[in-house]
Amino acid sequence: GIVFLAAAVLGFVARRIGLPAVVGYLMVGLVGFQLLPEASRPDEEFVRLLADVGVVLLLFEVGIELDVGRLRREHRSLLLASPLQIVTSTVLAGAALTLFGQPIEVALVLGLCVAMSSSVVVVNITRSVTRRTNKVTELSLLGWSLLQDLSGVIVGAIVLAIWNAEERPPLEAMVGLGLFFALAIVAARLFPIVLGRLRHYPDLFLLVSIASGLIGAGIGSVVFGIPLALAAFVAGLVIADSPMAGEARRRLLPFRDVFAVLFFVSVGSLLQPEALLNGFEWVFIFVGLMLVFKTGVIYAYSKIGGMERPSQIATGLAQMGEFSFVLVSLVFVAGDVSPELYAGLLATITLTIGASAVAVRLPVKGWVRGSDEHHDQPSSATAAS
Repeated sequence: GIVFLAAAVLGFVARRIGLPAVVGYLMVGLVGFQLLPEASRPDEEFVRLLADVGVVLLLFEVGIELDVGRLRREHRSLLLASPLQIVTSTVLAGAALTLFGQPIEVALVLGLCVAMSSSVVVVNITRSVTRRTNKVTELSLLGWSLLQDLSGVIVGAIVLAIWNAEERPPLEAMVGLGLFFALAIVAARLFPIVLGRLRHYPDLFLLVSIASGLIGAGIGSVVFGIPLALAAFVAGLVIADSPMAGEARRRLLPFRDVFAVLFFVSVGSLLQPEALLNGFEWVFIFVGLMLVFKTGVIYAYSKIGGMERPSQIATGLAQMGEFSFVLVSLVFVAGDVSPELYAGLLATITLTIGASAVAVRLPVKGWVRGSDEHHDQPSSATAAS
């Protein structure tokens, strides 16, 4: 009870000063757990169990939210540009991180953290009353971020297979991923029918929806050796393309929010406070990598693809997001990155989310919504003729 109340208070404070509520949740774990007497602190395995349930429900809901049907209708250049950007940014940022002493497999995981943006932030940018985007740019931003999520799962599965190569050969991991996707395709045909039958029974609908996320993630992790978070995302995709997707997401959100708080609080409790001060140099490193190897790459690919306002697209995607947080938390909990690096990346996620949300609204020439009216109406010369 105290944890939830503290999360509500600090989450409110974070939002009032313009930061995501997740910063407040992290502070509950970071500060609150440290204030507890050592004999009263929860067992570390218990904390990780809460984190596992939280991350499964988080990624399961993100998978439900992904509109696969809409992605099929996107412009061809966008369908190519976003996956290429994920691969390019992951490889370049990963190569750079090896120069800072990171093993290649860990560097690639961190490179993918740099490559991914926040779909939540992008949605907020395109729906804001004060936005300076036009309809075409909003569609590009949303399509790019959603394609990032989809291609990021595939790249993440490959990267995490390399990361776990000592425990499981990469080829075996790829076979397991393929079999799991095949099972997901079958489930995508059958499961929406079950949910449709339960639509008028809210309690049963909620229980079966949650069970599908947990069981899907469990099967992917235990049977096929896929990381829990990625398996949960795929389990969400099973429902995403069905008429039940909106209903499942609406009923799952309150339940998900409760465990999401526990996830962020539990991860914050694993972070050492002194690491926040000692890891500040990593903030400069990750911001630099993001500006050069993600923002620059997005600008180049959108320019080559002939998209409108490539600089605004690059600015709107210039942040690290939820998936980056999950990835770095996985390697941190496994003990493969230092507390200083973990703290630096968490700070970078927070700073870039705030900075991109502000920067994309700046009154830059060519970003004003009215400047693109010629796409919808004839020019004065044409009208006069």
